[in-house]
Amino acid sequence: MDVELIEIREFLAEHPPFDHLPAEVLDTLPKRLSVRYLRRGTPFPPADLTAAALPILRKGAIEFRDERGELLEKLGEGDSYTASCMGPDETLPVSGKVVEDCLLYLLPCAEIEALRARFNDFNRHFEQSLRVRLEQAITQQQQGHNGLSSLLHLEATALLQRSPVTIAPEKSIREAAGKMTEERVSCLPVVDGEKLLGIVTDRDLRQRCIAAGVDPGEKVSTIMSDKLLTITGDTPAFEALLVMTRHHIHHLPLVDSNGRLHGIISASDILHHHSVNTVALAGAVRRCRDADAVVEVCRQLPELQAQLIGSGLSAEQLTRALSTVVDGIGRRLLELAEERLGPPPIPYAWLVCGSQARREQTSLSDQDSALLIADTMQPEHDAWFAELARFVSDALARCGFAYCPGEVMASNAKWRQPLGTWRRYFAGWINSPEPKALMHASIFFDMRVLYGDESLYQPLHEEMLQQCRNSTIFHAAMASNALHHRPPLGFFRQFVLVHDGKHDDTLDLKHNGIIPIVDLARVFALSAGLPQLNTRARLKAAEQAGALSHDGAEDLLHALEFIAALRARHQTQQHINGEEMDNFVRPDSLSHLERSQLKDTFAVISSMQETLAHRYQTGRFA
Repeated sequence: MDVELIEIREFLAEHPPFDHLPAEVLDTLPKRLSVRYLRRGTPFPPADLTAAALPILRKGAIEFRDERGELLEKLGEGDSYTASCMGPDETLPVSGKVVEDCLLYLLPCAEIEALRARFNDFNRHFEQSLRVRLEQAITQQQQGHNGLSSLLHLEATALLQRSPVTIAPEKSIREAAGKMTEERVSCLPVVDGEKLLGIVTDRDLRQRCIAAGVDPGEKVSTIMSDKLLTITGDTPAFEALLVMTRHHIHHLPLVDSNGRLHGIISASDILHHHSVNTVALAGAVRRCRDADAVVEVCRQLPELQAQLIGSGLSAEQLTRALSTVVDGIGRRLLELAEERLGPPPIPYAWLVCGSQARREQTSLSDQDSALLIADTMQPEHDAWFAELARFVSDALARCGFAYCPGEVMASNAKWRQPLGTWRRYFAGWINSPEPKALMHASIFFDMRVLYGDESLYQPLHEEMLQQCRNSTIFHAAMASNALHHRPPLGFFRQFVLVHDGKHDDTLDLKHNGIIPIVDLARVFALSAGLPQLNTRARLKAAEQAGALSHDGAEDLLHALEFIAALRARHQTQQHINGEEMDNFVRPDSLSHLERSQLKDTFAVISSMQETLAHRYQTGRFA
């Protein structure tokens, strides 16, 4: 196979439904494809596309709209137009148009039908037709996204990534290890015909063979696990996840009523299902041609957060995934702004601050930003940067990221400054700290470049860290500010509830739970001149640098994960209920165990705050 055909084959292997086909079948497809190029503005499908074939988008984008012009679906790189092989009944009153120049691969429908007949996983992709998907899109526009996470509706069989690789019970352990290595699998089902007898995992090879001194020539059945939990293919994926979590297992066989094996799913298969959604959303952002399109894509962010929580991601994995998507949104808006305004008059760097800088974003976060501009800036340059900042900040607000209440945004002229001014800002905050001013400015110590010239920021960041390391008065002032937000725990371990009229009898998990940990981690990191921004990374680095004890770091890491996960589940349930998401949890909505664990978590934070206060004698900054 020549290089071009290999490239096509690899492309197909990465995209559904072809990613469900065996390698030997994929090898045959490139020679059966034809190639077609369509220019932007071409109706789709084009009138001269007479041969019955499945179009597969290699490059470009196609939109489908209803009779009113409402966008119903958009196909991008890797998507297939399945309606072309579904017959005349699979049509809707919609019109398609090429919105970005397209390169199409065309695979004859006869070939598609043959593959559907042979491979169930491949066929499943076509069973939900374009008609059904577009009708669902219309329903979602009318009703909103009020459903449960897709894991509740998805069947476990849909998570299977490949046909099972198996071995007979009489084969040797050595043969099993070789097969696992060759096929790149971590679990090998042991079968008699199609009946599942047991499974062998990497762990079994280590513990039951190598560590136990068993001869690799022995039968694989001697080390297999034969007391297995199994599910059927129609089991909801969410239930499968619960089974795996409850029993601390990483592989779960899917069998029919007669015990015949259909496949093995793993925790990584479930995460893969949702990571694809994350990648798809990021890809949709990159293809947006204007700010309105970005805003439309951002409507999916709350649903994405709900799906990621439902998939079993940790709070850290969730916020990192969301931060990646939100970074992409910001970059695309900045690209669109430059397309509108023309090239920048001088180099600049767009900086993100706060939770986005720390990669701890949720779909509820405010926007925090700043502009760092080259020192060659002249007064006449500010108009361009002011318009850039206004365009991006307004678009982010429409995307659901509220304007910062403290106006920490690049649209505020105070935070749109040349390098020399930023140097003076940091020197004043560090060397002559005023408690109130420093409290508002602490967000700028969590800052990174999102877009633009990174070389502008690097010397500023290094200089700031050096000054932080050497200023004991700054350490004390930051420590004092870190005690401003206290956990809501009173005497006798009773919760101190919010009473503000709007959120009466609730706990503020953000300001009284997460922010105190974020503030503590910032003090520990900056006092040691550490460059990390992420709170978890700061705590670990502070421990390694000796600025924080091992027990202290572990306690705060566990506290952060517990509170962040509790907040994420709370927000997800609000989204499911159709409510506005917030950070306020009613204690009576928690189980007795959760309330007890939350009190322990708040006690840990209070203890660390007292340790910090004693270390830096923060009373003089009160």
